[in-house]
Amino acid sequence: MPTPFRHTEPLPPKAATGRVAAVYEQIARDFGIAEPVTFVVLSSAPELLAPAWALMRESLIAGPGSRTGKELAAYGVSRANQCPFCVDAHTVLLHATGDHALAERLARGERPENEDHARVLDWGEHTRVPGGALEPYPFPREHAPGYLGTALAFHFINRIVSALLTEQMLPFNAQRFRAVRSVAGRTLARTVRRSALPGEGLALLDRPDPGEAPAWAGDTAVGPAYAALLRAAMAGSGLLDADDQALVEETLWGWDGAHPPLALGGFPDRRERPGARLALLTALAPYRITDEDVAAWRRPEHTDHCLVRLVAYGAFAAVDRIESALHRPITRT
Repeated sequence: MPTPFRHTEPLPPKAATGRVAAVYEQIARDFGIAEPVTFVVLSSAPELLAPAWALMRESLIAGPGSRTGKELAAYGVSRANQCPFCVDAHTVLLHATGDHALAERLARGERPENEDHARVLDWGEHTRVPGGALEPYPFPREHAPGYLGTALAFHFINRIVSALLTEQMLPFNAQRFRAVRSVAGRTLARTVRRSALPGEGLALLDRPDPGEAPAWAGDTAVGPAYAALLRAAMAGSGLLDADDQALVEETLWGWDGAHPPLALGGFPDRRERPGARLALLTALAPYRITDEDVAAWRRPEHTDHCLVRLVAYGAFAAVDRIESALHRPITRT
């Protein structure tokens, strides 16, 4: 059987125990999909699986704001990051919210008819540009933690998916057919339209210090979830030496949100600095990671756990660069 996983072989979810099993149980209940590969791929590093799920749950699913609006923001993020898997997934999830016409307009590459929807979509897409003009935000102030948390969650998830999964959301790309999208969405409708209690994702975490939560999250559960993922993902920097860490940080500090050219000029050579190359590719163009890039870095001691941690570091280094530009007063027109 073909596998959706690239570069790693995570354990089957049925073999999960402890916290990993608890995460899968909560995902099945609150997301409606028992074993989504977007999270199974992180299970080789359980310390990343729980906070990645918690951030998505507490922002997209249980956080403040319209589920349709947050799905549109996530769609815009995924389109900006050139992640076809996630673009297709959010199209299906818009069917699940009941917004069938909107989902199909997006699937055809058309702009939403509703101008409020169009503004949210544009906002999500523009979040890839660090320091971009994101104000005035197209949502009420009290909904900011849900929308911002959703956008940042998918800047992370998009990069994990593009680096470690194939582009096919369903076998044979069946989601490209309207009837399949509609049926898939309807199977998730009851779960997607059900209210989720905020904060339950935090029970799966080693809680960070409250002072580590970002200011934009207010007193919502989104803040501790974001802080927990930041701590877990950035720990992967320890797989690089000090020079490679500095190269990654300096490159991202100067990044303007652009996708790199086909020639990948300026990226470290895979033979000389393979770890830095993998981290930077994950941050800027994870869909460009090749088998050769992974093979150049992997040594006998580099397990799947190590690879997932390195990829997560690169992914969150980009998220951190984007988030660092969000410290502005939140207003609405």
